[in-house]
Amino acid sequence: MAIAFLFPGQGSQDVGMGRDLAQTYPVAREVFEEVDAALSQNLSQIMWEGPKETLTLTENAQPALMAVSMAVMRVLEREYGFSLKDKVKFVAGHSLGEYSALAAAQAFTLADAARLLKLRGQAMQAAVPVGKGAMTALLGVGMDVAQKVAEAAAQGEVCQVANDNEPTQVVLSGEKSALDRVPDVGKEFGVRRAVPLPVSAPFHCSLMQPAADAMAEALANVTVSTPVVPVIANVLAAPISDPEEIKKRLVEQVTGTVRWRECVTYMTANGVTDVYEIGAGKVLAGLAKRIEKSLNATSIGAPADVEAAISQLNS
Repeated sequence: MAIAFLFPGQGSQDVGMGRDLAQTYPVAREVFEEVDAALSQNLSQIMWEGPKETLTLTENAQPALMAVSMAVMRVLEREYGFSLKDKVKFVAGHSLGEYSALAAAQAFTLADAARLLKLRGQAMQAAVPVGKGAMTALLGVGMDVAQKVAEAAAQGEVCQVANDNEPTQVVLSGEKSALDRVPDVGKEFGVRRAVPLPVSAPFHCSLMQPAADAMAEALANVTVSTPVVPVIANVLAAPISDPEEIKKRLVEQVTGTVRWRECVTYMTANGVTDVYEIGAGKVLAGLAKRIEKSLNATSIGAPADVEAAISQLNS
């Protein structure tokens, strides 16, 4: 049995996430306190009490999701003696989750990860005026068809593949006027459904270049350590460990495609049999099973999940 840990991205947030961890485990509560202090913000109160609209703001959702993932990690490691270095072959995270994965693998400090994600959220939101960008999920088709749809819908505007999530779900991102053409264009290519996503900005496309520039500047001033476990980079679908390459790939990730399907396929091809989604929600566990049916996929986000999984993790 070989294990990979996966860390969720935006969309998995919900009011109340992490509260039961904080109430059950003092070490989890410390994580939320550290993140609040790093941001000079009572983010944990927003996480636990809402309102949902405030939590969903990109600049709040990104560090909040990382905080829940790291609270789970701290419980596993300090309460139950789990060793990521000894037990896990790869870590990977979806979009912002790549920062969670890097923090879990000790490449980033918790405080640096929180501050970087706060800035990332602010920069992504500021990169494109509200209403100018959009994202749409294509259902029932894979990457090859999605690229053709994007090219046909673009008509000189930005329309790119943002997320290759699983064999029948690909997300496009770009200018709203181009994305508005996607449902009709998609019919010509066999798209079953084209679903506009309720997002505040067109992530992972060239319109995000101002945010990529902001992250390049921020990452240049942060110490990145060699991760204790290889991190599968979103933009490569391959492992990286060199600190300078980590910075480079995180900058590329802002405008680049999240190659999640290929990330999971790479891990499976290299011996991974069991994946654990660490943090809020169950999105990545579901995607993993649709990408590779042979995988055992488990979500760990609450105290009961920790207790159910720890004996297997420590075996």
